[in-house]
Amino acid sequence: MRFAAVLILAAAGLALAGLGPAGADDAISRLMRNQDDAAKNLPVAPAKPLPAQVAGPTVGSKPQGPTPMVMSARIGEHEDRTRLVIELSDPVNLRAFALANPDRVVIDMPEVTWRLGAPPRPSGFGAVKSYRYGQFRAGNSRMVIDLNQPVTVSDALVLPPSAGFGYRVVIDLFPTNRTKFDSLAGWPADLKKRESDAEKLAALIAAQEAPPVRGGGKKVIVLDPGHGGLDAGTIGVNGLMEKDLALAEGLKLRKLLQARGYTVFMTRDNDTFIPLRQRVAIARADKADLFIALHADSNPDSDTTGTSIYTLNDGRSDREASALARRENQSDVIAGVDLSGDNNPVAPILIGLAQRDTRNKSSEFATHALKSISQVTELLAHSPHRSASLAVLVAPDVPAVLIELGYLSNHGDAAQMNTDSWRSRVAEAIANAVDAQFSPSSGEQAAR
Repeated sequence: MRFAAVLILAAAGLALAGLGPAGADDAISRLMRNQDDAAKNLPVAPAKPLPAQVAGPTVGSKPQGPTPMVMSARIGEHEDRTRLVIELSDPVNLRAFALANPDRVVIDMPEVTWRLGAPPRPSGFGAVKSYRYGQFRAGNSRMVIDLNQPVTVSDALVLPPSAGFGYRVVIDLFPTNRTKFDSLAGWPADLKKRESDAEKLAALIAAQEAPPVRGGGKKVIVLDPGHGGLDAGTIGVNGLMEKDLALAEGLKLRKLLQARGYTVFMTRDNDTFIPLRQRVAIARADKADLFIALHADSNPDSDTTGTSIYTLNDGRSDREASALARRENQSDVIAGVDLSGDNNPVAPILIGLAQRDTRNKSSEFATHALKSISQVTELLAHSPHRSASLAVLVAPDVPAVLIELGYLSNHGDAAQMNTDSWRSRVAEAIANAVDAQFSPSSGEQAAR
């Protein structure tokens, strides 16, 4: 038996009671194969199904009572299967199902507290290519496992607490052929409806919270910290996660802009996942004068460094810009979102609807921002103002830019982006660019 990955064994107090990973997995196997045969390493406990499915919380609501905690999780590779074991403080209703194009397994559950660290880099051996976990939306958490090969997914079983462990949920992935995988893969109808309802509710809430009138002529800025929740984005060479950097910078920038008299909204102000189309919808519902997406980049060449800014293009871009667009536009897939039918965030409104005036204002702000940011940090050496078909920039009536703060694949960039002083300087530089965008000389009204 070999292990493709160990997600996290949590704190030392949650270690496997002196057993190595293989020993614990053998004990679970014996326990599941023969309930009458006492396991040497773990007391006998009959495997039984998870509690009966019950109606979940209303879409967008918070769970009632204490939130269950995920204390440890691991993936073990065997000759005949890949086994996922998740340890929880309380039993939860969860479901595991496969999706194709790309091939992945989604484990959907009520909102839980994750006591696991950042996912280690997967080995890539066996059926599992990579995985991620976190909050998907209020009241809902999710783990997504990317696959190297087709699998069938077993029903989830739960082992009751014993030997110092909490509830252990066991899910097996068995190798299968492509035809069978494709025939079984797909969204459970109720979950697909839940996602559709959640998106409609989010749009309705955004519309209700949007300012009906521009009181005092204040300019409205929408900040969009990239990624979030189970979508960590790029993980830096120093372990810094893009989602954390983007959120920290967004919160700093919001505070500065509010102090300067702007009305500021954020697509997220905590560690939660927001679908791409919903980010665009928030900007439009808030009647934004400017939309600023905050991200961090990566490059196979670890020497690549510096800040860059992207605006929407007409589909023509160089290889690097196209690669970035492919990565960023995969955010929904990464989170296990249903992209079928009209849920595609790009195709319905891409490029063709972008108005000339909106593009011009976007480019104008990019120019102001690069000039201001260059005074506090290095810019990308070649063409720091770039264009790409990025899904979050497609609103036809909202000037928008995506700022790649630096390269998490570069040791120097990653180190400075992990400091409060650098983040403060860059946030102030971006705020200065917003001032320049709406100054009298720019043609915009000076009022904020």
